[in-house]
Amino acid sequence: MGYSKRHGEILRLLQEEGMVTIASLADRLEVSLETVRRDVKPLTDSGAVLKMHGAIGLPSMAGEAPFERRMRENADAKRAIARMVAQTIRDGESVMLDTGTTTSFLARELLGRRRLTVVTNSSDIARTLATVNGNRVHMAGGELRSNSGAAFGVSAIEFVSRFSVDHAVISAGAVDAATGIMDHDLAEAEFARVVLARGQRSVVITDHTKFGRRGLVQVCNFNAVQELATDRPPPPEVAAALAGAGARLTVAQD
Repeated sequence: MGYSKRHGEILRLLQEEGMVTIASLADRLEVSLETVRRDVKPLTDSGAVLKMHGAIGLPSMAGEAPFERRMRENADAKRAIARMVAQTIRDGESVMLDTGTTTSFLARELLGRRRLTVVTNSSDIARTLATVNGNRVHMAGGELRSNSGAAFGVSAIEFVSRFSVDHAVISAGAVDAATGIMDHDLAEAEFARVVLARGQRSVVITDHTKFGRRGLVQVCNFNAVQELATDRPPPPEVAAALAGAGARLTVAQD
């Protein structure tokens, strides 16, 4: 079949990122969600791309684990956020990280630091930072999720509750002006809430695609967060809610 210019742009984005959400495509192409869905249909019908849970990806991604797929989504934005936040963490400090693709990017940026004390429930983050640069890594135990390689449950929460760290950093599944920080999974939301309470500094890191979304479970109101770090300025209503709660907003520069 003959592809339009917009089809070509969609395929180019997929070649770069492997997977892109329908909402992100609409934003980048500056068209409606319905227009994107119409554009995507002939691509999926022909087998050029795969359709998966509100997103599309390349057929070569079919064998990838879910976490690996999520690591490819908006990778440049997540990397920019991670690089900015990593610059605020110094050698010898302690940091607690929940599981998430943006926090995993942060762990990779922290490979430039030495003698960190790291507390996490993420096996990916633990593997990244353990046994290098004199770091000490404490891994929470509990039920290990196959889709994320992270531990959850009462034992994981009790474990991290014993620590008090310099920096507590969580990723967000959704950010809503009225509700605050949200997630799509109860266990993840409960764990993230505890993490935020254990840091002298509490930071939420999230890319711009999470703004205006509502998750299934509330993690916390904005007044429980000292800082939100992202890659683009949020919608005015989110920025106003953050300011009203006294939370600092930091935006990564390209």
